[in-house]
Amino acid sequence: MEKLEFAQVGETMFHQKLENGLNVFVFPKPDFQKGYAFFATNYGGMDMRFCLDGEWHNTPAGVAHYLEHKMFDTEEGNALQDLAANGASPNAFTSNDITGYYFDSTEKFEENLRILLSFVSVPWFTQESVDKERGIIGQEIGMIEDDPHWKCYMNLMKALFQHHPIRESVAGSVESISKITADTLYACHKAFYDPANMVLCVAGPVEPEHICAVAREILPKEAGPIAAKDYGEKEPPQAAQSLIEERMEVSAPIFQLGWKGDAQKNGEDRLRQELVGGLALEVLLGNSSPLYAKLYWEGLINQEFGYSYESSLGCAFLAADGESKDPEAVRMAVAEEAARIGREGVDKQLWERVKKGVYGNKVRGLNSFENLCIGQAQAFFAGSNFLSFAGLFDSITKEETEELIVNWVTEERTALSVVRAKEEGTQ
Repeated sequence: MEKLEFAQVGETMFHQKLENGLNVFVFPKPDFQKGYAFFATNYGGMDMRFCLDGEWHNTPAGVAHYLEHKMFDTEEGNALQDLAANGASPNAFTSNDITGYYFDSTEKFEENLRILLSFVSVPWFTQESVDKERGIIGQEIGMIEDDPHWKCYMNLMKALFQHHPIRESVAGSVESISKITADTLYACHKAFYDPANMVLCVAGPVEPEHICAVAREILPKEAGPIAAKDYGEKEPPQAAQSLIEERMEVSAPIFQLGWKGDAQKNGEDRLRQELVGGLALEVLLGNSSPLYAKLYWEGLINQEFGYSYESSLGCAFLAADGESKDPEAVRMAVAEEAARIGREGVDKQLWERVKKGVYGNKVRGLNSFENLCIGQAQAFFAGSNFLSFAGLFDSITKEETEELIVNWVTEERTALSVVRAKEEGTQ
């Protein structure tokens, strides 16, 4: 196995690409009792159009999430119950670009790992069970569609992007999931749940070579064909629309404010942009920034205020969210501060303080096995190593961060989504 040392953060990672194409990453932690395993496929909610064996497929929104629900079914019963009976804490999630299955346990780790690898790699469901699940997922969709924060976020995606599938909910809609059949799920499993399109990340008191041996024993011996994805034409730099408003049951207006960025291809450039984007948000909107203090004391934001950098293949953006009596005033204040940074630059002391703080938070996050494993899986699918941030961080400059703010936080790249309280007399 390949041994990778990251001396700056005191981490060691072992990597092996198996004969079937599966990439295995192991973080040995001999001083801990608990182990954590994360098995993921490079397939998420936005992967609705793909080509396999020369044939193009257009699938309904929500298939990846639906498949995640059904993968726990086995011919013998339910893998979730099997793992729990073994003392493990299992779960799964589907994001825009990956689907992951995981557990942690202090006992029977190898046995639980075998269960995880087995049920994820071998689908088993009937049309009857698929139909039954439709009602469960439909209820889940109904709940999130009644959530003002979720609605506000999805409206921001529609405001920022013209046609990228990130506009669609990962769970799909009641209408879209009505088109999903057992054949749909089997076809998507074949297209994306091949070992060569997956990654296994393990942290804990384990031997790296033994983890690989278990994977070799359980999983298919050879790689199959991997589907080619299509997200449509390249997004233009400007936002699709400036404002989307909706009325729901809220006590105060909530908002999502976004700035459309330049999508990077996979690799180190994408990781670097993620780091620069995070630093840009801190100097622009962080709680030690001049703008945050101004917005807070003017009562335009409260402690619910947050922000994030997000990216997937073909899209990237900055976002801020919270409650505000005047979301448009927040939008204008951010635009003014970005313009000021363009003229005057970021204060040097603020920059140095923010950079140290962001780096420290990332290093502290490595104490979590979950962060290590999920972070490495996401980074690998994006063409880099999660722990490479340590080497890149030192080279990021104040000027580079200022440039991103000036280029991204512009009127034509900005979109605002607001959910306001229903007017009296409306239903």
